[in-house]
Amino acid sequence: MTDAPTTPRELAWVVGAGGLVGQHVTAELRGSGQEVRTTNVPWADEDASIRVLTGAVEDFARARRGRPWSVAWCAGAGVVATGEAELATEVRVFDRVAAALTASVGPGEDGVLFLASSAGGVYAGSAGPPFDERTEPHPLVAYGRAKLAMEGHASAVAQRTGVRVVLGRLANVYGPGQRLGKPQGLLSQLCLAHATRRPLPVFVSLDTIRDYLYAGDAARMVVRTIARAREEPEGSVVVKVLASGRPVTVGYLVSEARRVFHRPLRMIPVGGVSAGQVLDLRLESRVWTGVDALATTPLAAGLASTSADVRSRVVAGGALDR
Repeated sequence: MTDAPTTPRELAWVVGAGGLVGQHVTAELRGSGQEVRTTNVPWADEDASIRVLTGAVEDFARARRGRPWSVAWCAGAGVVATGEAELATEVRVFDRVAAALTASVGPGEDGVLFLASSAGGVYAGSAGPPFDERTEPHPLVAYGRAKLAMEGHASAVAQRTGVRVVLGRLANVYGPGQRLGKPQGLLSQLCLAHATRRPLPVFVSLDTIRDYLYAGDAARMVVRTIARAREEPEGSVVVKVLASGRPVTVGYLVSEARRVFHRPLRMIPVGGVSAGQVLDLRLESRVWTGVDALATTPLAAGLASTSADVRSRVVAGGALDR
């Protein structure tokens, strides 16, 4: 009797596994039974980052022979207020790694490249919310332009190799593990203000509308999206908006935080709406809509989970920007 052939175990490489999205995607991939590789990258040094990452591409190429594989690029230190020079460095690093990946792909490989992009960054100046995959991107600042440039480099990988590419335009992701020293993540900053009993500076109008996506839900959506991409023709490039589909105002978010925390929060309004921060960034998806059903975590539950994580880190007294 001959044993039935077994399907090779999928191999994934997560770049940016230390970040909020990356750490949850790594856990989700491992939980699904895949072998997952991560890389410790010296992001502060452009040349060193390129050396480490292109070397990792070579190692990954050897390890993936004869196996279905994926690369989930979840790295990105930039935020809306980041300067153009720093973002240009991020784009150059991704371009070099994309070129190395392109050169490493042989004929007939079953590979998927997922790029975590920013819906808010690319749609900030677009017309007619809610924004979906058909919306013409119109970034207002360098952050959004950098994300579009990286999407272009990712698309080139598909065109040159036949690898399937997903451009995942994510909503505002929040949850346990967010780096609190970064000037972003209003929901996590609410939790930090609660834990430290300090006032919260608010840089946008309370009428500002955003879509908040819990990190665990985002990770499940990313992994499902990668699996779904394998059903597409070789060389396909698919834009996918990843959002909760439940937009709220900043004012509502603050009131919900007060309800979950059972205490008032002190806020300090700081100026008006800055460049790149628009009032209405509602999102919806019209592509692979079955993936959207994975956004199940209610805002109150996500707030409570994030608050518990932030409080434990504050109590421990360690570095908050980890």
